[in-house]
Amino acid sequence: MRIDGRLQEVSPPSKAMYIPTISRLKVLAKMDIAERRVPQDGAIALSLGDKRVDLRVNTVPTVYGEKMVLRILSKGAIPQDLTELGFDRTQADDFETAATSPHGLVLVTGPTGSGKSTTLYSVLNLLNKPDVNILTVEDPVEYKFEGLNQVHVRPQVGLTFASALRAFLRQDPDIIMVGEVRDQETAQICLRAALTGHLVLSTLHTNDALAAVNRLVDMGVERFLLASALRGLQAQRLVRKLCSNCKESYVLDAETAAKWGLDANRECFRAKGCPACRNTGYAGRVGLFEVIRVTPQLRDMIGAGAQPTELRGALRTQGVKLLADAGFDKVREGLTSLEEILSVCVAEFGEE
Repeated sequence: MRIDGRLQEVSPPSKAMYIPTISRLKVLAKMDIAERRVPQDGAIALSLGDKRVDLRVNTVPTVYGEKMVLRILSKGAIPQDLTELGFDRTQADDFETAATSPHGLVLVTGPTGSGKSTTLYSVLNLLNKPDVNILTVEDPVEYKFEGLNQVHVRPQVGLTFASALRAFLRQDPDIIMVGEVRDQETAQICLRAALTGHLVLSTLHTNDALAAVNRLVDMGVERFLLASALRGLQAQRLVRKLCSNCKESYVLDAETAAKWGLDANRECFRAKGCPACRNTGYAGRVGLFEVIRVTPQLRDMIGAGAQPTELRGALRTQGVKLLADAGFDKVREGLTSLEEILSVCVAEFGEE
């Protein structure tokens, strides 16, 4: 099982139960139980008391038989307030300001599994009102919400991100959410929509928020158009929280503190391990966030071709909290360890 982002071995089923279990889950997921030669996707909806839980099911054929993965999606995991995800109050206010713009482009970035969809759904919760026409195109639709017009892409019948977006522009939208900008055509339609009176929210796979600029330029988007459309950039990571039952304190040595800009002789915490946390030293996860509101100065720099290092320097002078700062804040608060922050955000710290 993947717990807090890491695979952990739990009691495996017996060999006698393997095939019957796979077959039963495929029936529940409305998959073809006789087909074991090609990958399949399915879904299972469960009601646990007054709580609805959806399971996404995927199978692939391997040399030892079918491998099945279940992904748990709980609508109750989508908070109404961004601070519940780990944003500080200033970051939440800045992101909400960008996401409530009447038009423009707002991007959420990060690697797979960093919680980008959860953040976007939280924002859509905020924006979802009877007088607002919101359309989303996703692959797949992970959570269903009343008041949202949600479309699941089906490339096999020609329903792609790009074709859905072209149709959306004839649907009188106020807000468009695109699950991911994957290609040049999708990027250009998103930009056109953002520049013609619509608010567009989407995601990109980049290491930090500013890297989204070069990624879109590489897709063929003109810098001056991108600078005009951008309203906000946000990056995030998920880090494991230290187990409150067994975390142990220590004093940070002067050399390490100086290297990472922390206070020397400061009390910090590290993982130890106990039965409550399966001897990992961690229990649960918390988000690290980087929120950038596109100011006139930043817009001019992007349009002029400034590189991420120059843009990052300008943000530092404005006091914007970047991923590195957010990570060290979590260390100071005793929520996670320095080792965890460095392992999750090593690329970003290397650029700092």
